[in-house]
Amino acid sequence: MKSSPIKLLCFFAFALLSVVSSGWAENPFIGRWALTIPGGAAGWLGVEEKDGQLHASILWGGGSVVPAEGAKVDGNTLTVTRLSKGKTGPVTETITANVSGDDLKLTTVKTKGDGQEFGRADFTGKRIPPVPPTPDLSKVKYGEPITLFNGKDLTGWRLVNPKSDNGWTVVDGVLMNRIEAGKHFGNLRTDREFEDFNLTLETRTQANSNSGIYLRGIYEIQVAETYGKPLDPHNMGALYSRITPSVAAEKPIGEWQTFDITLVDRHVTVILNGQKIIDNQPVLGCTGGALTSDESKPGPLMLQGDHTSIDYRNIVIRPVVK
Repeated sequence: MKSSPIKLLCFFAFALLSVVSSGWAENPFIGRWALTIPGGAAGWLGVEEKDGQLHASILWGGGSVVPAEGAKVDGNTLTVTRLSKGKTGPVTETITANVSGDDLKLTTVKTKGDGQEFGRADFTGKRIPPVPPTPDLSKVKYGEPITLFNGKDLTGWRLVNPKSDNGWTVVDGVLMNRIEAGKHFGNLRTDREFEDFNLTLETRTQANSNSGIYLRGIYEIQVAETYGKPLDPHNMGALYSRITPSVAAEKPIGEWQTFDITLVDRHVTVILNGQKIIDNQPVLGCTGGALTSDESKPGPLMLQGDHTSIDYRNIVIRPVVK
């Protein structure tokens, strides 16, 4: 028996609808990507659709997560455009990407205002798995507390880059970082590595302090002299450039301040000076200056020392028992 044209049309329409609803026709670039940018530093790319338009945000090594100037898909290629200021004028950076499953192959090319290309480089990316459901912190079990700083010396710690100038010393039980003009001072990391945990410590800012506590060497909780400033994702206690504190809880310069930080299932809680300023919020990717963009591995606690002077003490971690 022959099928009527109407029945055939309905069949193909249903088949097409099934393809779309099953996700076959979805944009394969949508999602969050861990990048290893040229030179090996950690980067991040987020691609999403809003109101029928494609949008991208990007983290390029250090600094903040920022919106891209443009994003489009042409055939099997994603193109993301960034604008910056070069020494001789504006620079347009064009990043093209091709996807194969959960892997990206990317190329970056920079163009000067006169159209001259430079800085071409290839690099890679990997899809970041979805953030797990929000954990019930009341059910999380912790192991015995581990004192990471003994108050006497730098046992258990080392510079991330051993060739950097070392501004870290211990004075009267305080881990102090002091910088000098003309030198490149280093970040300090623990020898041990951790996955999920609760961390408590005290910090004391100096004039214009700009430091950070890197959880697993990936996620920076900002430590900065921002007393009296409006709420901002770059202020004291923020997940740098990603999560803005709900309340300004920092103390004036020179006073010791307490942190109580919990990282579980890629969700972070920050209590600053007894006030909860980030409440079990999802972390969508690495932050500027991360040691790696790979969120699947344990990592060290890292203290940023390459910017300004800062003090720390009473650093204690309790790993999560799973």
